[in-house]
Amino acid sequence: ASKLPPPPGLEMPAPLPSRAGAVDEESFAIPTLEEMGYAPPEHVVIYPGGETEALRRVDVMMAREEWVRTFEKPKTSPNSLEPSTTVLSPYLKFGCLSARFFLRALQAVGGPRPASKPPVSLEGQLLWREFFYTVASATPNFDRMAGNAICRQIPWDSDPALLVAWKEARTGFPFIDAIMTQLRTEGWIHHLARHSVACFLTRGDLWQSWEAGAAVFDELLLDADWALNNANWMWLSCSSFFYQVAHGIHTDQTVTHLFTHTHT
Repeated sequence: ASKLPPPPGLEMPAPLPSRAGAVDEESFAIPTLEEMGYAPPEHVVIYPGGETEALRRVDVMMAREEWVRTFEKPKTSPNSLEPSTTVLSPYLKFGCLSARFFLRALQAVGGPRPASKPPVSLEGQLLWREFFYTVASATPNFDRMAGNAICRQIPWDSDPALLVAWKEARTGFPFIDAIMTQLRTEGWIHHLARHSVACFLTRGDLWQSWEAGAAVFDELLLDADWALNNANWMWLSCSSFFYQVAHGIHTDQTVTHLFTHTHT
């Protein structure tokens, strides 16, 4: 083998063509739903995803310093035509917005004191998030009643027809049906609206299991988060957490929001 001649050298590779000024932006665009084999959305997407959109929304919100400083979640409205809260939850859920970044932005807001405090302030909403994450991580079977040590064992009924009517906004109760219509068309509803339909499905009227309701929210909500979703359904069905509390619903006299979503 030592007497074999060395192999011939390789030819120099041809230079790559220059792409300067000739980059086709469309070649690097995110595929459309149609290109991936899905039907286009039936409704206008009012909460587009991505970090750029999340940061834009944070900037718009932080410009309202007085609103941020005095925010109290129970005082926001579930029936306003435009959201009365931040609607940043989908961006936190998908990682488009860092919870740490959001917290630092809130802490940087100045202004006179007193300001709102946890648990009702915006910072308090982040603390609720961490609280439910902590409980969920330490509780086996957190997403179900059976085998869940912190969940009351309630003999719920199981009526698929009632569940479907609730899910498809066919209960005959206009306020409930308006909320469920908004959920299906927009992918987000105010927290008091969530309270209303959750209570209606479980302890309030239909007596269906919170697990069934949580599954529907997990399907339809943009901000569906495993820990937060199951925790809130246990709470609102009086199965766990602060179940002594009853949440009232405040509606305006014009019920504009209700008619917007019952007539679409």
